[in-house]
Amino acid sequence: MKPTTQNTNQLDAFDIFRKGSKQTFGYSNNCVIYTRVSTKEQADNNMSLTTQKKACELYAQKHEYNVTGCFGGTYESAKTDERKEFNKMLAFVKKTKEKVSYIIVYSVDRFSRSGANAIYITEQLRKSGVMVVSVTQPTDSTTPSGSLQQNIQYIFSEYDNQLRREKCMSGVKEALLRGEWCHAAPLGYDIVRKDGKRLIVVNEKGQLLRKAFLWKAKFDMSNEEIRHKLAALGFNLIAQRISAMFRNPFYCGLICHSALEGKIIEGNHEALISKEIFLKVNNLLSKNAQGYTVKHENEEIPLKNFVKCGQCGNSMPGYAVKKKGLWYYKCRTIGCCNNKSAKALHNVFLNLLEPFQLYLTVKTKQLVQKELMFTLSKELQVKEEENSIMKNQLLDINSKLDRLEERFIFEEITKEQYVKFSEKFKIERTELYKQIEKSTIKVSNLEKSVEDLISLASKLRILWSSSNYEGKVKLQNFVFPSGIRYFKKKDECLTEKTNPLFSYILHLKQVVDQKKIGTTEVDFNYSDLVELQGVEPWSGVGNDGAFYMFSCNYCRIKDGSPLTIP
Repeated sequence: MKPTTQNTNQLDAFDIFRKGSKQTFGYSNNCVIYTRVSTKEQADNNMSLTTQKKACELYAQKHEYNVTGCFGGTYESAKTDERKEFNKMLAFVKKTKEKVSYIIVYSVDRFSRSGANAIYITEQLRKSGVMVVSVTQPTDSTTPSGSLQQNIQYIFSEYDNQLRREKCMSGVKEALLRGEWCHAAPLGYDIVRKDGKRLIVVNEKGQLLRKAFLWKAKFDMSNEEIRHKLAALGFNLIAQRISAMFRNPFYCGLICHSALEGKIIEGNHEALISKEIFLKVNNLLSKNAQGYTVKHENEEIPLKNFVKCGQCGNSMPGYAVKKKGLWYYKCRTIGCCNNKSAKALHNVFLNLLEPFQLYLTVKTKQLVQKELMFTLSKELQVKEEENSIMKNQLLDINSKLDRLEERFIFEEITKEQYVKFSEKFKIERTELYKQIEKSTIKVSNLEKSVEDLISLASKLRILWSSSNYEGKVKLQNFVFPSGIRYFKKKDECLTEKTNPLFSYILHLKQVVDQKKIGTTEVDFNYSDLVELQGVEPWSGVGNDGAFYMFSCNYCRIKDGSPLTIP
């Protein structure tokens, strides 16, 4: 029975509950052409590229496609999809205002030989309404069977590529075992043909390189000295290139290659120097300090990377000036010129700690301790109430899951309904678990912990100055979780975030200071401190984890090591 107009109108009221939509791309006649060859020699010959482009243009003309761009036209390896022209073509297809619906290639292997990755790229393009069309291997990739056929072609292209590489490497290995170097000649050598044979001989630059080896072996010259002497003879090299050359056994007549699987072969090429000279040079190099080691825990620079440049925001690591015997902090940004001696910056940092340090008499200490106890107890109570509500919600969700499973067992609902709603409830349960874990505050002895916090705040500067590297890092991360910034022009440190506990202590200190200068009444009613509203003052401290203020007698970091108060 056909639905009446009245029924249709009644169903229209349920339009807001519709799900899904028909995906339409609006295919156009616009296309792009992509051509490629694998080697430079093929590109120089240009015949293959011309043939590919002509065939693609004829295909576009035959199907009345509008060519909006041609890409490629050069040599690019198809083993990976990190290709400039290829990526340029993909970017054009995605961003052009004129909708492009087709990428025309001569054959599938011209598009890519990367197998699974090529299938992925093609699938992403298909989802965007762009089809890859091969002139010599036509398939209708809009159908499942056509898409399967195209994917098989990609896989066979990758397989063919692997077979070619295996055959090529097999030939390379055989040639290397005969002492024949198959690749480009190293610096200082030329490849020449004599009586039909391929020979690698020393050229004029090689004669100068021989002198470099002898200078190193006889006089133990530095690479920089050798570089200057070569430059005076008209041969310019960087010091790193000279170092690599000294370590290449090719110059003493030997061949090393990954295809030889660890073997060293006597080469047929002309040796630049003797093996004895080569070994002597490398023995001298091995005595020199190679590279450098990074000492992560350095007592002289505890603020490294904790302090950031006030101008550009980049981190400021430390470095030593050996001649002066001094340490400095310096911005990583080249040309920023924001640097400061470690000793001076430490004094600036101590000045930043000063406002948070409490100087209390016995009486005011008791008042501050009482106020902290009241505020933190109230915060704990709020957190416990929130946790209680979330735990009840968790019990409700578990009950719903049990009921859902029961209904499914008794076939009151279908499997699809069971899966749909159980997944929904499980996601809600997972979110609740996360919220409960995040808001849970571990408390051992509140009164003792508050006492320790006040003791810590009263010795803040002394504690930082007298602690070892690890203690300083923990303390500074505790007080300033997001680090600090140093401004060279003003010679001051500022911070974007302070631990809410210390912000509260700063407020209490201001109240105490007002009392000292003659304020008639000390009002500690600051329980609803803005920073503590919705904030977990005992977590999120440090760069990498939570700070549990109440997990032991002294303020203890999450990893379990205490900040001992001297």
